[in-house]
Amino acid sequence: MIKKNKGKKNIGNLIEKLVPIFLFICAFISVGTTAGILFSLLRESITFFSNVSIFDFYLGTEWSPWSDRFGVAPLITGTLLITFIAICVALPIGIAAAIYLSEYATPKARKVIKPILEILAGIPTVVYGFFALTFVSPLLGNIFTDMRIFNALSAGVVVGIMIIPMIASLSEDAMSAVPNNLREGALGLGATKFEVTLRVILPAAFSGIVASVVLAVSRAIGETMIVTIAAGATPNMTFDMTQSIQTLTAFIVQGATGDTSYHSDIYFSIYAVGITLFVFTLLMNILAQYISRRFREDY
Repeated sequence: MIKKNKGKKNIGNLIEKLVPIFLFICAFISVGTTAGILFSLLRESITFFSNVSIFDFYLGTEWSPWSDRFGVAPLITGTLLITFIAICVALPIGIAAAIYLSEYATPKARKVIKPILEILAGIPTVVYGFFALTFVSPLLGNIFTDMRIFNALSAGVVVGIMIIPMIASLSEDAMSAVPNNLREGALGLGATKFEVTLRVILPAAFSGIVASVVLAVSRAIGETMIVTIAAGATPNMTFDMTQSIQTLTAFIVQGATGDTSYHSDIYFSIYAVGITLFVFTLLMNILAQYISRRFREDY
């Protein structure tokens, strides 16, 4: 009996020693993968910028890499246009859904509605892309008669639909974390349910809500398949939502799958566009972390 207890104790001690090592390896793999991606992007981007001026790349207004015109501004403009449309769609719907789930829905309704809402996050983006091309574009074409079949508006709307679960779920979690005594105190002072939500819950959960929006923006900036299928491949520097545009990610797909010779300027431009996209996403994540720390409420 004593030997069995000693054996169990030895196994337990061994597990206690191995678990930190395993967790360290997992953390190291995550950090190492990020460092490897960054190294790959920087190495090829430096080669590109040794042939193409960095000022011409970021300040140029014409993107035609097969004609040696590497002004990335039209791609950045297209990416920001898609992101703006997506946020205009996702922000009001996502926040409204989060308010309902947190403050108005019964526990039974919440258990049913929230998983259904989060199903949207599991749909493959290529399906979203064909949905935008075959359903949303013709539908919006009945409203905007001069709209092209490939356009920024339908792609942006569907990207917005795709990121609704991210805003709704994370915002609902932030609102649900607000202590009930704040709700009860406001109700006890005579506030209505809507006033409590608007003046107490939303300010208290502000950091979590803003963080969810910033993360959703990062997701919209990095979206690939929807904009590749529905927005077209025309690098126009325009804010006309009815026109065909091209985003940073859409060009990466085009350049990687097209007739691109290895070690050509076009090949290296893929990495230059990739490092630009990486910087955009990194800045958004840093902003999300700053806002979360700056406006966090401790109860």
